[in-house]
Amino acid sequence: MALAGLAVAALVVAAVVARLHAAAAANSPAAAALAANPTLDPGTPLHGAAPDFTLTDQFGRRMSLSAFRGRVVLLAFNDPVCTTVCPLTTTAMLDAKRLLGAAGRDVALLGVAANPRVTSVAAVRHYSAVHGMTRAWHFLTGPLPVLKRVWHAYGIEAQVVRGQIDHTPALYVISPQGQMSRLYMTQMAYSSVDQLGQLLARSASALLPGRPAVRSSLSYAQAPPIAPARSVVLPRADGSGGVTLGPGHGARLLLFFDTWVLPPRALGAQLDSLDRYASAARRHGLPALTAVDEASVEPSRAALPRLLRQLPRPLAYPVAVDRSGRVADGYEVQDQPWLVLVSATGHFLWYDDVATTGWPSPATLAHQVRAALAHVVTAAPSSVVARLLAGSPPPLNALHRQAGQLLVGKGGLMARLRALHGYPVVINAWASWCPPCQAEFPLFASASARYGRQVAFLGANTNDTPGAARGFLAKHPVSYPSYEATSSQLGPLAAIGGLPTTIFINQSGKVVHVHTGQYDSEGSLDADIQTYAMGTAG
Repeated sequence: MALAGLAVAALVVAAVVARLHAAAAANSPAAAALAANPTLDPGTPLHGAAPDFTLTDQFGRRMSLSAFRGRVVLLAFNDPVCTTVCPLTTTAMLDAKRLLGAAGRDVALLGVAANPRVTSVAAVRHYSAVHGMTRAWHFLTGPLPVLKRVWHAYGIEAQVVRGQIDHTPALYVISPQGQMSRLYMTQMAYSSVDQLGQLLARSASALLPGRPAVRSSLSYAQAPPIAPARSVVLPRADGSGGVTLGPGHGARLLLFFDTWVLPPRALGAQLDSLDRYASAARRHGLPALTAVDEASVEPSRAALPRLLRQLPRPLAYPVAVDRSGRVADGYEVQDQPWLVLVSATGHFLWYDDVATTGWPSPATLAHQVRAALAHVVTAAPSSVVARLLAGSPPPLNALHRQAGQLLVGKGGLMARLRALHGYPVVINAWASWCPPCQAEFPLFASASARYGRQVAFLGANTNDTPGAARGFLAKHPVSYPSYEATSSQLGPLAAIGGLPTTIFINQSGKVVHVHTGQYDSEGSLDADIQTYAMGTAG
């Protein structure tokens, strides 16, 4: 499932509204921490009756929402084949019920299928089984026209975008009287799963007689992600010690995975096949491979040891365990499985969303790693960038003085474009949650340093939250500012069909080219800058 388009727009609007409510009520350290945490939605208060519906659960039984009157209902919309945000949501739901102890029996967990292509009972039964939820909830589905009516009633966007499923990751808390109480939007942050579980438990407790105690006292402050530039020791899955990640240990290839991404036999075969890459890496000096199990969304601590015991032989590369989710967040993992190549200095060189592209063969993987190493874009030190941009014309120099800033204000981008009339402009529309945006950002950092005395570069942070955007910019320095924007605000320039999108405007102020998708090399970006921004195109 991809988080883009209308669903993300809905997520952002709801999250912003919720954060305003939380900020207004921020009269305690906990409330202040929650309001300031970009990876955790504090929830939007709701009112009115929850629309009733009747669907079929994973056992083939007909179930109505009204049948759960007298219990608090946590109602989530989930893609039955989701490998991104849905497992975070359902893990938090299970945590919430557990944190209420005996009072958890008065909380019902419900899911509604949110994939227009996958609506079978077998699909919701499979998701429930692999996530250890078969008897813990009711995952409901039905004919697509019926599901669409339910989605509409709850404001859910569920559609296919470029072959990927895009749906609003909404979770509703419904009172025992069938009234809407609160809406949460799950953020794509592994480290916030436990915090979301605590939030849900406290929301449920507030609706139950006697307000039962919640067996958790986590801070709502953002858990700092552990990025590749920071050293960390993760425990080995076999208990034999630790695995050190971070700078100073050479370039490294990491596979982030969970035991539920494939049937055990198929996943075991894929992990076993990567032994051949590990052997080739030792022979030919390629980056060593480390696998990292994302334990924060595993169904149990026993899942990984059980899988490894079923392998025909021990793996030739280490398997580490990320229990906090902070490493996955720091390495910008957006899906499972996920391959990422990082340099010896902790910079991202390449990634592959295996869930979308498929498992590469060991030979293909070695080829992709070699290609990534051969096309490394090295971020220039700030002193070098400053020298390259010295003497820029005043309108362009003004951009450089705002390097890495997120600028807000309605109409700000359009006003800036008017001020830049007479200069070619390159606008890169991006978002912090967009993996291709992350991958191409170093290319724009390099290009803006080399062409920034002649061409105006601007970012358009699109359908994102300010906190996440600022955090991203702090880790990915560029020599120009970004403006907050939505897809509709960029509409007068270009139709934004997905992210990233790059818009080229010539000296006359005319849009002459729109590039949708990721630039995968410095040469291809340079060619478009020279042709469309600096050339005579248009």
